[in-house]
Amino acid sequence: MCDDNFVIAIDGHAGSGKSTVARMLAKALGWMHIDTGAMYRAVTLKALRLKLRLDDEQALTNVASSTKIEFVTSSTGEQRILMDGEDVTDEIRSPEVEAMVSHVSAIKGVRRALQAIQRDLAKDRCVVAEGRDMQTVVFPNAQLKVFLTASLEERARRRYLELKVKGYDVSFEDVLKQTQERDKLDATRDDSPLMPAKDAIVIDTTHMSPEEVVQQILTILRQRTKVERTEIT
Repeated sequence: MCDDNFVIAIDGHAGSGKSTVARMLAKALGWMHIDTGAMYRAVTLKALRLKLRLDDEQALTNVASSTKIEFVTSSTGEQRILMDGEDVTDEIRSPEVEAMVSHVSAIKGVRRALQAIQRDLAKDRCVVAEGRDMQTVVFPNAQLKVFLTASLEERARRRYLELKVKGYDVSFEDVLKQTQERDKLDATRDDSPLMPAKDAIVIDTTHMSPEEVVQQILTILRQRTKVERTEIT
């Protein structure tokens, strides 16, 4: 399917479908999925466990630099994330981590530590890399850049339903407010504020299913490369 290094970099707003689309796209292509958002969440989870202050940038940077983060494939073919050998795939999606991850990921030292790991993971591989700064900082020379967005209400609705399915007692109003606050933090942070790269393809997913978004990206990919037609599985 892929004989050389190729990077599809996917970025976008919280709740726009980055993780779902990237995971499905990587599976369809048979490529590695680098979920950078999960990496920041893992660092945030560890910081919460250690009861670190969010304004202690040096301590948080040290956590990011010293934590071993790995992506592994389960017996069912699902990608899982390990933090120092512990499977934290589900725990990093908790409301507590969600509320803090933008603060942690805004710290320059944390970002630099994880970006080095992300670049190393993509070396000599074909990957779908998803998360903050993928197009503008980590992989500025990615062969295909996609920026996903959706309306604020739709993004909050998706997150609300995800949390309810997992059994969390949350209200839509609280999730909507949290999404607004995260948008503001992402857009106004000093280090690499969230924005699409100049050469990125912007896709509004408000009225699209993940399958439709993946098919659109595959169509674009086929137009740009010699990658053979791939069906979503």
